[in-house]
Amino acid sequence: MFSQVPLLVAQATGGDHDAGVRHVAQISARLAYALMCATLCWGVMIATGWANKLTGRQGLRNSHMVLATAALSFGCLHAFAFTLLNLAPFSFLRIAVPLVGGGLFRHALGIVGLEVMLVIAFTAGLRKKIYYRKWLRLHQLAYVAVGITVVHSWFGAIANGNLATLWLAGLTVLIPTATIALARFLPPHLLVRLGMLEPEPGFEPEPDGAGGSALDISVDNERCHRYGICQAEAPGLFQLVDDERLRYERRPPPELFAKARAAARACPMRAIELRERVR
Repeated sequence: MFSQVPLLVAQATGGDHDAGVRHVAQISARLAYALMCATLCWGVMIATGWANKLTGRQGLRNSHMVLATAALSFGCLHAFAFTLLNLAPFSFLRIAVPLVGGGLFRHALGIVGLEVMLVIAFTAGLRKKIYYRKWLRLHQLAYVAVGITVVHSWFGAIANGNLATLWLAGLTVLIPTATIALARFLPPHLLVRLGMLEPEPGFEPEPDGAGGSALDISVDNERCHRYGICQAEAPGLFQLVDDERLRYERRPPPELFAKARAAARACPMRAIELRERVR
């Protein structure tokens, strides 16, 4: 990710030590890239409810955090490795502040991407201590950080002659990641039509409210863990208040039926129940 040179050049200028350091930097960068994409994919699958079909419900959030921690660890190792060079080592200031000391633009992209991800990770525990929507806006910057870091990786590969490797492995990982991330923002009825989502039993994937039907929402307080995913999917129907209680609209208007079904589908604890009734 950060400045890299071919191993033969490193051996000619910095000796075996620098060649080894740069090799560690390359490996850690590639692992961080793959784990970063895996973290984004798994986070989207949790938020949309797709992950519930693949694994148990209790471990979903923990597995997402494990992937994120591993990606950040290898990203930090990649950056730290360049402070260990004997020839032209990076100072801590240079790997922490974009463009300082004549740094390159591609280095700045990696610094910004990694630091934004670190901020998101450190504030993950504040979800219950600050207003949820503010925390959610910060957390959604992860999409931007991933995009910046991907651009940084490709620029680095071009500069250091590793583009062939990234074309093969990088695109293989990046294409499904981008597809899943895009699907995160598509409306549920469109995902059903594309075959990426199954409609809930008893509900049609067409625009809501047709046929004179109505919808009742209920939440099982024993199952609900106050993760706030339902609020992210349908902020007009669900809201976490300061005392950790969940407020919700029991009888949503027809135009919010799709949001209600998306929230029920995304709940990792399956605490939201929807009932169709005839008006």
